Amino acid sequence: MDRISALRNVEEALAAFESGEADLEAVERQVRGVLRTYATEFEGDLSAYRASGDESVDGMVVMATGQQQARERVRSLLDGDDAVEFEVESVTVAGGSDGD
Repeated sequence: MDRISALRNVEEALAAFESGEADLEAVERQVRGVLRTYATEFEGDLSAYRASGDESVDGMVVMATGQQQARERVRSLLDGDDAVEFEVESVTVAGGSDGD
């Protein structure tokens, strides 16, 4: 999914919410699905990586060129908290459980 398609899908979800055709929970699910599809089908040098481990990062997904950059991006989102332990792995399949 390219960026324009993702934005159109989000816009459609918002329009459905504004018109009363969808409630907030449905729109949130739809937008989350759009973002997951966008991230896992991204064409380019970046790939999606999911962190697992410490509660503060478990399930966090970042876009990066490789595992090392993914670790650095997760670490930067932790405001440099070097005590947090985690692993990162490539996310290759769109959809699936939200974990919510």
